[in-house]
Amino acid sequence: MTEENESMCLNRSLVEVDCFSNMDDIDVTADGSLILRFLICLVYSVVCAAGLVGNLLVLFFIRVKQERMKSTVNFFVFNLAVTDLQFVLTLPFWAVDTVLDFSWPFGDAMCKIILSVTVMNMYASVFFLTAMSVTRYWSVASALKNSTPRKSCSAKWTCVFIWTLATVATAPTSIFSTVSNVTGEKLCLLKFPGGQYWLAVYHIQKIVVGFVLPMSIVSISYIMLLRFIRNRSMKTSNPKRRSQVTKSITIVVLSFFLCWMPNHAITLWSVLVKLNAANWDKAYYIVHTYVFPLTVCLAHTNSCLNPVIYCLMRKEFRNKLRSLIHRG
Repeated sequence: MTEENESMCLNRSLVEVDCFSNMDDIDVTADGSLILRFLICLVYSVVCAAGLVGNLLVLFFIRVKQERMKSTVNFFVFNLAVTDLQFVLTLPFWAVDTVLDFSWPFGDAMCKIILSVTVMNMYASVFFLTAMSVTRYWSVASALKNSTPRKSCSAKWTCVFIWTLATVATAPTSIFSTVSNVTGEKLCLLKFPGGQYWLAVYHIQKIVVGFVLPMSIVSISYIMLLRFIRNRSMKTSNPKRRSQVTKSITIVVLSFFLCWMPNHAITLWSVLVKLNAANWDKAYYIVHTYVFPLTVCLAHTNSCLNPVIYCLMRKEFRNKLRSLIHRG
């Protein structure tokens, strides 16, 4: 996987860690561990299979009855499923890359395409999750306040904006991704003309735009939603419903945070190393060689958790799934 290629050393042993005089080379992979590569490949395969099944079910359920697309949240869920489906379809390429000890066999053009699709759909997925959190708050608040609901056309324009924003955020990846020869291995990675400084800026963008801002908006939206429901329930009260909403929101926020935080935390460490704010030492090498690939796998699982959290946990979708199984 390219994030591993960007973040681990190509050394085959710790004895060789002093061989890199160029800071551009400290972020490429790997240690050649067969067990680690097998584990990563296995996770990619499972996530790909689960993501395909889950997201295809979501697309099927939402499209079965066209009126469901009139719901703003379901419109976002539909786009989220498309996004996650595209994302998991890139995993077989990264699985092959992993099997070959992170040596890219598909050529420069496919490196740009697959890496760009991977990053673009990462951004789009996070942006749609953020939009859904804001929409859930406004829809519940509007319903309880007896306000006029928002028109569905605004959801379409929001989706256009999200895809545009994700494309713009992916532009550096599309421009600077390439197959580069590092110590005799062909790796699919990013090569910026300015060296490690611009690579650090690129990672900062991913951390801020792809995690910090979305996580802040998601958290604030759901905290406001819980406060709103709590205040209303004191008057009308449905403690069971409030408990269900609280549980649902807690699962959403925790899954988003736990899936992405470890990956971005270690990426931040690599940024500090590139900017000479932290030392590149044995601890850095070990974490990026053995821990970072696992955080990448954890981040990818979010693409197969999304359909479970946003659809299969909802009673209407579970009923549709049961009827589909019984009919079959």
